[in-house]
Amino acid sequence: MDSQMTLLDWGVIVLFLIGMGMIGVLSTRLIRNTKDYFTGSGKMPWWLLGVSHHVSGYSAVAFTAYAAIAYNTGFTVYIWWAVPISFACFFGIAAIVARWSKLRTVFHFESPLEFLRVRYDLSTQQLLAWWGVLLKVLDVGAKWVAVSLVITTFAPGVPFWAAVLLALSLGLFYSTLGGLWAGTLTDFAMFIVQFAAGIAMFAIALGELGGVSALWTIWDRLPPGHLSPLAGEYGTWTCILGLTIINILAYNGGTWNLAQRYIAASDGPDAKKAAILSASLYLVWPLILFFPMWACPLLIPNLPVEQQEQCFSMMVIRMLPTGLTGLMLAALISHTLTMTTADATAITSVLVRDVLPQIWKKTNHFTAKQSLLLARCITFFFMLATALVAFANASFGGILGLVLGWFSALIGPVSVPMILGLLPTFKRCGVLAAHYSILFGLFTFVVIKLFPNDLFLWFQKTAELCHVTLTPATQSDPIGIGMTILLPTLVSLFVYSAIGLLAWLCRVEQNPQVNEFFQKLDADASSLNTNPLQKEENHEISA
Repeated sequence: MDSQMTLLDWGVIVLFLIGMGMIGVLSTRLIRNTKDYFTGSGKMPWWLLGVSHHVSGYSAVAFTAYAAIAYNTGFTVYIWWAVPISFACFFGIAAIVARWSKLRTVFHFESPLEFLRVRYDLSTQQLLAWWGVLLKVLDVGAKWVAVSLVITTFAPGVPFWAAVLLALSLGLFYSTLGGLWAGTLTDFAMFIVQFAAGIAMFAIALGELGGVSALWTIWDRLPPGHLSPLAGEYGTWTCILGLTIINILAYNGGTWNLAQRYIAASDGPDAKKAAILSASLYLVWPLILFFPMWACPLLIPNLPVEQQEQCFSMMVIRMLPTGLTGLMLAALISHTLTMTTADATAITSVLVRDVLPQIWKKTNHFTAKQSLLLARCITFFFMLATALVAFANASFGGILGLVLGWFSALIGPVSVPMILGLLPTFKRCGVLAAHYSILFGLFTFVVIKLFPNDLFLWFQKTAELCHVTLTPATQSDPIGIGMTILLPTLVSLFVYSAIGLLAWLCRVEQNPQVNEFFQKLDADASSLNTNPLQKEENHEISA
């Protein structure tokens, strides 16, 4: 399909990207030290953090890989993608979200993994740090692939490798400058642009399909099953259950850049407000954003399989007027750039605060200026590593293979000791519980990947003993994507909880440091100091 991009469209894109760059440059004025770079010194408004948390859950993956699934299976993508995320955010408000903010106001932590050294020990912190960094390299690599696919659809003459390098360069420019401030401000600007373009797409699609009545009449014209909540490879109970459990862990802090949004809140109530806003947007906005994708088989029928990931971009080119087409492309690109920037900032905070001081002792004596320079250098090299994964994406199964088959399946085991470790219910779960839950979860993933047929036969024989018949998901993947996502996390949850229960039954003596950690975390900030923010500022000065 030939591009209909005009000079006006390209001018809009250039202006938008210049605006993003200006945000990065202006954000440097808010950055005096790593505390500003990583957490905004707790001065960010809750509504900005809520929008940023929401936007950080999107990327071009939603408009490419998920768009292809919407083209083939319809409404189910909302059920297994958006609804579990919204539920996870609402779930976290009750017990998890406010604790992230307290880690900063009470303990003065800046990185999402800094508390692990107190909660467990140094080895646990390092184990989680290294595995988390490797996982994020895969995740961000998938996002470069997705945004490059969008760019090459709008500009067919641009080769894939050039699109990757272009997106990478844009992300590097402002992520290394403005840290969390640049990410959140760009998130907000991008959401406004995406909202305007998304509403326009929604209205134009309704117009082409016969008006407002198309909201309920298109389903009779679409292929059978497109209104079904459970359809296709991903619309299964095992996949939805797996994604719900993983999202509870990931969107409440297991994904480090999302934890940073809560850490940056001024206090616990503001962190909860940000979570409520993000959860509400996930419940409502995808219904508008995905409607053109659900209607795409009527608007662009009989798309070949190899072009279905480009269906949303094709509709943008075909339906939106000149200028707005460029604005939508700019929004799609910035969607991914904001996510990768957030990821890079979170990864950098962990490496600078938690990893490097243990293997390069000299960093403990760096000045604020030297630490900031180090943070920006690490961000640069992390982004380069993700580009290498993007170029090798076919080895991981493409975009969906990277996002669901690898990242989603592995984020659970790594997140279990991190998120549950914040809850006093699991305070009996110590270092052994953390280490073994991660290792058994990773071992389960390796078995699934290397021996899927043998594992399915074992499941089948076990089910026969209970007079239950199991059928393989597919010939090539008998376990299925749902079980691939669900099993490693379930194993980690079981091992972590079981070891903690054994410790309680055997009356194993609790670590005094862990008890003190929970006493401070559960106490009101006012009982610890009259002004937590003032204490934090004094701490910074004395350091």
